[in-house]
Amino acid sequence: MSSPPQGALDLSRLLLPIQPDDHAQGPPDAKYTLVEYGDYECPDCGHLFFTIRHLRVQLGDELRLVFRHYPRSGVHPHAQQAAEAAEAAGAQGRFWEMHDLLFANESALATKDLYGYAEQLSLDMQRFRDELKHRTYENYVREDFRRGVANGVYGTPALFINGIRDNGALEQDSLLAQLNAKKMKP
Repeated sequence: MSSPPQGALDLSRLLLPIQPDDHAQGPPDAKYTLVEYGDYECPDCGHLFFTIRHLRVQLGDELRLVFRHYPRSGVHPHAQQAAEAAEAAGAQGRFWEMHDLLFANESALATKDLYGYAEQLSLDMQRFRDELKHRTYENYVREDFRRGVANGVYGTPALFINGIRDNGALEQDSLLAQLNAKKMKP
């Protein structure tokens, strides 16, 4: 692979390092760090969700996952609100639980469904409803999206393994092979 021309951005690498406000699961010193730009209504992101879930079981503390929102609202009409619902749950300490519910139910993301998931998680329902109604997390989700665009993300899922863009298959064996091939830290 040749180097990008001088002054050009290298979009094969993650430009924005992991930030304190990123949603991260797994130890910071994990052998493998996956940064995913995802959309809760994207079928390929749903497939990757289950693949990563299996990898987490297999790799345990060797794997860290960072999730950034990339709702493709023009294609997936519920994606933006689903991302905002994940953030509203996150404000109550339940981001990952909502994240998992949204991917497990990606064909049921209407507002009433989001309320149902919030009830399942025993969230403060008045707060959750108010935050969705007032779009409290709209700018946060849009900032994740803008950062993705700045990093050359134009579709979902977009995955970076230890800081390097992965363009491989989303199957477990293929992804595991990619992890083993990319051991440098971001």
